[in-house]
Amino acid sequence: MRIVIIGQKWLAAELLHQCVRQGHRVLAVSAPEGDKLAHSAQQYAVPNLTLANLPECDIILCAHAHVFIPATVRDKARHGAYGYHPSLLPRHRGRDAIRWAIHMREPVTGGTVYRMDDGADTGDIAAQDWCHIAPGDTAAELWRRELAPMGLRLFGYLLDDIKHGSLRLTPQRPELATWEPAFSASPLSAG
Repeated sequence: MRIVIIGQKWLAAELLHQCVRQGHRVLAVSAPEGDKLAHSAQQYAVPNLTLANLPECDIILCAHAHVFIPATVRDKARHGAYGYHPSLLPRHRGRDAIRWAIHMREPVTGGTVYRMDDGADTGDIAAQDWCHIAPGDTAAELWRRELAPMGLRLFGYLLDDIKHGSLRLTPQRPELATWEPAFSASPLSAG
């Protein structure tokens, strides 16, 4: 499969390695200069391009992207663009999903690979899994131990499902959706 990866940090770099090991052709990445994904792409002679310059491909995978992917970019992928969100969507849409799940003392969280659309974390679910939140977990610990490796597995399931023609997309249930602001944002004042 011809893949473009958009993202940064450990998850995106490991996703690149995983795709190459599985025999996929990574056409390009889009990552901040100096990032782990950009460095890993250099090892494979994969160009690091801006969103506007990404080539047509079979699928776009977004791992730790934190950027809006416009329809003009998503439309370059025959199967669409898919992102990984570290929550059981539609719960905890937004940037700090892990911190909010811990803050709300939830015993369980998870990860979701979803088809990206014009909303924020609103697209149809392609793959999902869950994990326990251990007492005393920090967001960083939970990410490293459970949620980042889960993202790699879920992206692998997505690619296998597309390859075998068995991909089933499930719409998110709007009545279950929550949106949390950035954890460090100041609350709005009433006056």
